Amino acid sequence: MNAPVRVRFAPAPTGLLHIGNGRTALFNYLFARKEKGTFILRIEDTDAERSTDASIEAILQDLRWLGIFWEEGPDGGGQDGPYRQSQRLSLYRDDAEKLLGKGKVYKCFCSPERLESLRKEQLSRGMMPKYDGRCRSLSEGEISKMESEGLRPVLRFRVDKGMVVFEDLIHGRMNFDSDGIGDFIIVRSDGMAAYNFACVIDDHSMHISHVIRGDDHLSNTPRQILVYRSLGWQLPVFAHHPLILGPDRSPLSKRHGATAVSQYREEGFLPEALLNYLVLLGWTSPSGEEILSMEEIVEAFSLSGLSRNAPIHSLKKLEWINSHYIRKTDKDRITQYLLPYLEKGGIAVNQLDEKYLTQICVLLKENLSILSQVEEYLGIFFDEKFFLEEEAKAILVASQNREALQTVLRVLEDLAEIKGDSVSSLLAQLEEKTGRKGKSLYGLLRAGITGKMKGPELVKILPLLGKERMIKRLKMALEIA
Repeated sequence: MNAPVRVRFAPAPTGLLHIGNGRTALFNYLFARKEKGTFILRIEDTDAERSTDASIEAILQDLRWLGIFWEEGPDGGGQDGPYRQSQRLSLYRDDAEKLLGKGKVYKCFCSPERLESLRKEQLSRGMMPKYDGRCRSLSEGEISKMESEGLRPVLRFRVDKGMVVFEDLIHGRMNFDSDGIGDFIIVRSDGMAAYNFACVIDDHSMHISHVIRGDDHLSNTPRQILVYRSLGWQLPVFAHHPLILGPDRSPLSKRHGATAVSQYREEGFLPEALLNYLVLLGWTSPSGEEILSMEEIVEAFSLSGLSRNAPIHSLKKLEWINSHYIRKTDKDRITQYLLPYLEKGGIAVNQLDEKYLTQICVLLKENLSILSQVEEYLGIFFDEKFFLEEEAKAILVASQNREALQTVLRVLEDLAEIKGDSVSSLLAQLEEKTGRKGKSLYGLLRAGITGKMKGPELVKILPLLGKERMIKRLKMALEIA
């Protein structure tokens, strides 16, 4: 009988959650759900200088916002906790002592200066930098002498000659010559476990069945396999997915724009849109569909379906997916989504009629790729934000448009009021009175009444603006014409 699927996402809380790490969390979460397994969140906070509680809380918040939830983690506990590495130090210490007693690791007293000098020398000779084994054969007397002098050693894993071979679910058979690895550190001089050691202890004690992570960890895997074998433990299944690249095919970084999940949230991307986009980076649904619900993704997802080729980040595609989700959002939810951006734009939303506010939000959602774009359209509906864009002014000052503007103004002044069911007849009347049709009329109307050359359909805008506001704006347009 196969062991139950248990996967983990293990971020270091040294900053914001990168969308690449969010994608790794998503792949683990989807696999766990597909296999009816357990998704674990573990915080790798052994870097005491850079790890912060604020970062941990931000990571948890971003994962929840994306719709990624865990069964075991630092906030809810579980049978294999604690789930912060800083609280698991005794476990690492015990297993390090076991390996030291078995002669699998040894104490190394080489200074950082010597190691740096060794690295530079090896590079200058075209060699792969690795430890030269200077402290491999220290006698007990030499060790005691250096420790009595106050020197604090690291613990290095003794790497023997041979090949490290494993099957990766994405990359296939992987072969690493141990000669290129060198004796690596498992415990630093301050007593803190190094990544490749702590990771193994945690994954084993948490009964992790599959390690799904970015292929930047491929070079760590042979080291971790050596630790597994030295302790007599069964290996998990490994799956290393390619990392996201920027449009220039270099690793995705800040120079390509926003990289943190929280930045996309603040700009106005919806969580289901960002999640939908991230899963498509390196995976294609068997149906060929690109807009997929979480349930559809879970049903179709498989690790074998992940590509070996690095995906290219496309903001344009993300915005296209986001615009789809914005358009399908119901009126109450889209209003709540847009309220912060209206307030940021200087609109006193608490003083507005709720029905009017909802009508505006529902109308504007058809024009938005991201929520923050709503600020571009505030001038249409709110007089305090109204202004004439330069392109609109260019149309309004054209001499051939002045007479048509005056005709439009006279027709409006003779109207009782403008309602939704009367807009079509109003536009027909304007066509007859001005002798203009299509873009020739509607472009002029849009420029004078909204101050812009793009936006929601005029037929939907006019009833919300009302007769008096339209007349006021047309008079302003005539003053500059």
